[in-house]
Amino acid sequence: MKRTPPHGLSEITSRTLAHYDASAEAFWTATRDHDVSQNHAALLRAIEGEPPFRILDFGCGPGRDLAYFRSLGHEAVGLDGAARFVEMARANTGCEVLHQDFVRLSLPRERFDGIFANASLFHVPTSELPRVLGELRDALVPRGVLFSSNPRGNDTEGFAFGSGGRYGAYHSLETWRGYLVAADFEEIEHYYRPAGKPRAEQPWLASVWRKLRVVE
Repeated sequence: MKRTPPHGLSEITSRTLAHYDASAEAFWTATRDHDVSQNHAALLRAIEGEPPFRILDFGCGPGRDLAYFRSLGHEAVGLDGAARFVEMARANTGCEVLHQDFVRLSLPRERFDGIFANASLFHVPTSELPRVLGELRDALVPRGVLFSSNPRGNDTEGFAFGSGGRYGAYHSLETWRGYLVAADFEEIEHYYRPAGKPRAEQPWLASVWRKLRVVE
């Protein structure tokens, strides 16, 4: 299942982060009012136990979803690789925000009840995805929950035309499911977005996963 990306890892990272740093304000203006309440709810209803929860917003951008989770009283921590996004998220939310490249993570073990990866994990090349998913799994408490939403596709990757320098990997449900199962997650649910549209008009694949309890 592991594939070699068509570009070097350093090029993938530097070009993608440079794009977001250069367009941070425009990105914030374009996305700050997007309705992703369906995704927020999917994560929160899957987490077991009583709130407040410890939530990592993986790829938090300028902090839209981070602010939402904090407004509910959760302990929300952001993470992004773009320096400008990190600055904006800290200023917009007052939350802790980690400045870490998606493929060079340094996360505490078993800290988070849930990880919210909204439009972020598709930037991870498939060659690195098993390792990154393993690191996210290890950062979750036993039976913790990972939410992801990615643009779906036919298992291609690269600097897509019109992406402005962003690298993306566009997985089918079957391929995405294979990566998550191999990383010791079990599927809770999946759905396509935007809700209420014909499948051809639903470019986003959202899925919710539970970390399997490891038996020593």
